[in-house]
Order: sequence, then structure tokens, then C-alpha cells
Amino acid sequence: MKSPLSIRARLIWGAFVVLLVFLAGAGWAVQQAYVDSVRAQRFARLQTTIYLLMAGAELNAQGALVMPVALAEPRLSLPASGLYANIANLDKNEEWQSSSTLGLNLPFQRQQAPGQWQFDTVRAAQGQPGEPAGAARAFLAASYAVKWSVNDRAAPLVFSVLEDKTVFDQELQAFERTLWSWLGGTGLLLLLTQTLLLRWGLAPLGRMAREIQHIEQGEQARVEGRYPMELAGLTHNLNGLMDQERARQTRYKDALDDLAHSLKTPLAALRASLDAPAELPAMVALQVDRMNDIVVHQLGRAGASGAARFAPQLALAPILGRIRDTLAKVYVDKPLAFTLDCPPDLSWRMDEGDAFEMLGNVLDNAAKWAQHKVSVRLWVDGKRLFIRVCDDGPGFADPGAVLARRVRLDERVPGHGIGLAVVKDLVASHQGELKVSKAALGGAQIDIFLQSP
Repeated sequence: MKSPLSIRARLIWGAFVVLLVFLAGAGWAVQQAYVDSVRAQRFARLQTTIYLLMAGAELNAQGALVMPVALAEPRLSLPASGLYANIANLDKNEEWQSSSTLGLNLPFQRQQAPGQWQFDTVRAAQGQPGEPAGAARAFLAASYAVKWSVNDRAAPLVFSVLEDKTVFDQELQAFERTLWSWLGGTGLLLLLTQTLLLRWGLAPLGRMAREIQHIEQGEQARVEGRYPMELAGLTHNLNGLMDQERARQTRYKDALDDLAHSLKTPLAALRASLDAPAELPAMVALQVDRMNDIVVHQLGRAGASGAARFAPQLALAPILGRIRDTLAKVYVDKPLAFTLDCPPDLSWRMDEGDAFEMLGNVLDNAAKWAQHKVSVRLWVDGKRLFIRVCDDGPGFADPGAVLARRVRLDERVPGHGIGLAVVKDLVASHQGELKVSKAALGGAQIDIFLQSP
């Protein structure tokens, strides 16, 4: 599969195409404007020549056309000069042609309505003497028909002037060569400048790619360079993601190390009890419960997702409702009243499993010890999420000790004794804080503060 073009190549090719289209359009527009301007200028000169012919034209007593020997336009007197004139006297069926037409058969206009100007490009019906066969010369033509009156005499005259189009075409070709040469040079210069600007503008992406490669090779731990504001957010998120992943790996490693270390004592006790067969069943039951507590605690620590910068927003009100319904069934023998104070639109970036583990353990602990009431309140203040759980139970005599792993306040209450310790680890993984105090209801109050990832 062919690899896609790089961003730099895409931008360079895009700039080249846009520049090519722009220069082609601009060049064509300038060229057409110049052609129209030169053509209009040439026709204006031909019109001036017709005015000069009209100034010298006369009719004799017989109504025949009389022209002066010398004309104001010297090119009309020079054979094959490129400027040619013809005057047709329609009544007398006669024509006058300038000396420049000597030996040439030119396509003059001889029939035209009086009072009208006509400007056009015409071609000779056949090649002129001395030219290759089939070569038909083109001319710029201007003609004007007038009812010529002198005293009591009048005659319809058609003034026609031709100019060889070769000079006109050569002028346009010279302009086109100059125009497209300059536009081509300008385009290459702009493309080179654009390439250098793109290279300078995309340099931070190259530096970032090299830093990420160094991270992959283990040469550095974070993206450390300073980047423009368009990339600053990306580098911040990359660093946050790497920190989160590094913390998760550390948490897995620590949990496995703690699990291996914690299981040594129960296994040693079981090995020692082999020498006392009478005590073996009771010792096995005790140590299995202890190992189960250890495994549950360490799995809770290792399974915590922690502060997830890229986790979706999680609505907490439905989770609270599901936990309340579950606890109501578990403690159906206790007349508990749950009070939930959580805005329905309150959401937080958190893994759903972490939310159930954190809120479930705290509420389960409150339901165990409560007499009649359990209240829960969730709110957000700035970039912090606050969770407060209160009950009307006996409370904690030693708030610090209850957060230690496997501390049980009353062996008659079922449980592993590690719920709040797991919650404490979860809260720490979310860069938060957990506090235990006495509630206004008389029992325990647990406050949890989570920082926005």
C-alpha cells in the first residue's frame, strides 16, 4: 500500500497548484487586456488616417475624385510599407489607391452603408506576389462610408485603410514572451519562498517527532521542548498521557510486589501448621480469609484506572442510583433511608469501574454502620469534585486507624475491612484527598476531593 504524502509535500503541491492557477489566470487576463488595448490603439490610428484622407479628398466638375499628390501620412506613398488606403467612388465606379499598394491585391472594403464605421481583421483572398503559395496575409481594417457633397455635387465615397497585421502580431508575441517569462520567474521565486516558509513553519513538528522517537528509545521521559501555542496543548496532553501510563505501570508493579510480600506470612503460617494436624483446619480457614483480603485489596489497587485525561465525561447521578438500589437489597433487614443530593447533569472524567468502586465502598461502609440514615452529596467547585457521605452510626473512634488495611471496628459486621483503604488508594490515583470526621448526624463523615485531570 502506497504511503500517503507528508504534510510538507501536501502543502507544497497545494501551493504549487494554487500558484499555477492564479498566475495562469492573472497572465491570461493581463494578456487579453494588453491585446485589446493595442488593437484599440491600432484602430484609432487607422481612423486618424481615414480623417487625413477625407481632408485631402476633392471632387472635380465631372464628379470624379481628385486626391493630392503628397499625403500627410508618408507611409501611404512608400510601396509595400504596410499601410494601405483605398477610396471607392460608387457613382463613377472608380477607385483611388495609395502608392503603397503598388503591385498588391488587397481586400479593401468597397460596399458600406453611409455614416458607419467598421473595424475588423481581414485576410487577403490569395498570397501576394513574392510570397509562398497559400500564404494569406492578415490585415487590420478600418472603413467609413460617407455621402460626399461639394457645392451642388454629391457622391457616395467609401474610405478604407489596411495595416499589415504582422507588426501587430510581433508586438503581441514580444509582450507575451516578456509577460510569461516574468510570471514564470515570479512563480518559481514564490514557490521557493513558500517552500522555505513551510519548512520553517513545520520545523516544530519535526522537533516533536524527534523527541517522541527519543522517548520510544528510552533516551528521555517527557516532551521537553518549547513549542508554539498550536502544539503546546498537544505536548501537554502527551506528557499527561505518558505520566498516567507510567503511574499505572508503577501501580501494577507495586501491587504485585505488595501481593507477593503480603502472601509470605499466611503461607509461612500454613507451612508451620502442618506440624499440628489438629489445628490445621482452623488455621487454613483463618489464613485463606486473610489471603482473600490481601488479594481483594491488591486487585483494587492495581485495577484503579486513576485520573484519565482522555476518559469521557461520566454522569454520576445514575451510578449513585444503582448503588443505592443495590444496597437497599443487601441491607433489606435495616430500615435505611438514603438521601442523594447530586445534580442530574453532574459529570466527571472518570472510569466507570473506578466510580463504582469508590462510591460503592464508601456507601457500603456507611450502610453497614448506619442506624437509619445515609446521606450523600456531590458537587463541583471550580476544577474539583466534592463527595460527602454521612451516616448516623457510631462513627470512628480513631479516624486515622480506620484507613489502614484490614482494620475492622466490629467483627460482627461482615466484610473484609479494607473498603476504605481501597478507596484511599483510588482517591490518591486521582490526585485527590480523603478525610474522615464526625458527621452532623452523629456518625461518620467521609469527604473526598478529586482534582480535574
